[in-house]
Amino acid sequence: MTFISDSEADALSALLSRRSILGATAAAGGLLATPLSAFAQGTAAGGAGEAEITVDQARQAPIPIVIPSFGAGMGEQISSVISSDLAGTGLFKVMTGDVSPSGTPDFSALKAQGARAAVAGRAVGSGSVRVEMRLWNVVAGEQLQGTAYTASPSNWRRIAHIIADVIYERMLGEKGYFDTRIAYIARTGPRRHQITRLALMDQDGFNSRMLTGGQWLTLTPRFNPARDQVAFMSYANNRPRVYLFDLGSGRQQMLGEFDGISFAPRFSPDGSRVVLSATRGGGSDIFVVDLASRSKHQITSSGGAIDTSPCFSPDGSQIVFNSDRGGSPQLYIMGASGGGARRISYGSGQYGSPVWSPRGDLIAFTRIGHGGFSLGVMNPDGTGERILTQGFTVESPTFCPNGRVLAFCRQSASGAGGAGFASGIGTIDITGFNERPIRTATGASDPAWSPLNG
Repeated sequence: MTFISDSEADALSALLSRRSILGATAAAGGLLATPLSAFAQGTAAGGAGEAEITVDQARQAPIPIVIPSFGAGMGEQISSVISSDLAGTGLFKVMTGDVSPSGTPDFSALKAQGARAAVAGRAVGSGSVRVEMRLWNVVAGEQLQGTAYTASPSNWRRIAHIIADVIYERMLGEKGYFDTRIAYIARTGPRRHQITRLALMDQDGFNSRMLTGGQWLTLTPRFNPARDQVAFMSYANNRPRVYLFDLGSGRQQMLGEFDGISFAPRFSPDGSRVVLSATRGGGSDIFVVDLASRSKHQITSSGGAIDTSPCFSPDGSQIVFNSDRGGSPQLYIMGASGGGARRISYGSGQYGSPVWSPRGDLIAFTRIGHGGFSLGVMNPDGTGERILTQGFTVESPTFCPNGRVLAFCRQSASGAGGAGFASGIGTIDITGFNERPIRTATGASDPAWSPLNG
């Protein structure tokens, strides 16, 4: 049997009765950033002492950082979100303390507190808000960053996420991922009769909004990396197809006509194409659809097998996918134009839901075996397989933009009539470190992490 996702299994099993299918940006409103010059004792942003700590080192010993209040009201809220973003990575030990927003810090006092870095900031204004932030390397006694952000008050959370991204990058030498969103499927109602709606939230679970009304079963959203657009599967008008949803206008349109069901979409790295699966007879093949011309090109010929869950490599040259062509669901890699498929999964169990890391170094997957689900990663050649977490159902992995964290769906078993069933979204570091839930107002599944917001 071939794997798409547990949610797709419920919907597609009736249509493919021969097999059980188990696995398959809003603008900142005029946000402006301007540099703040360093004080006499400091250095310009980018001075010595930045990125002294690697992510691996921070996993072993989180970076002690002082983050004071940015002022009353909104200032307090901004510093709270910054603290939550950084502490949530498990890479920072956030401490409170006094750091003047307008002068050189008392480095001796901060060192005595055990701090390695410190942030100073303030938020002022009403019609528009100006948030000033300085990041200090306490050990070296240097300013690493000084920036002021100006935006409408409604964008205060985004300013906080952007500041957290700056701190993450300056301290660790890698891009942050806090100014991002997650598309997902919101779930309400009993286990076997759930209302599913396409939804969108900030990566920390806030600012959630429903994008569709719930009349039709909706599954597997995927972000376009180049434009404000999401591809997803919908059973609208009882015709299961892949649709495109424009996040700016709210308009949605079906992506191409296929003889059977189209499902499991993902965008190419440049956002110009969608690779997806479409049923043909008792099996399914993989197609690539050009968004400009809407022409479609078949790139696998399954011969009755089920080829599904395709995902481009970050450079667009290869596609990883799931197929039962060898008798059980396994992962394969082929060239982006098709052909030359080679199997890469050889562990115990059935593999599905592959997704390539934005860094190109890992492929995440779901594996079924030994009575449960596992979520893991492997190298693109199939070596180095590691299981990160396990459970009754853990599926739908999706990488954050810097490739360091995965979001995924975790579901519990249900009793008679669906009692006790729960479906939620969590995150976990690619080393299996720091698993955390994302709080959502409803049940949730099928997460898809956006690129960095523009």
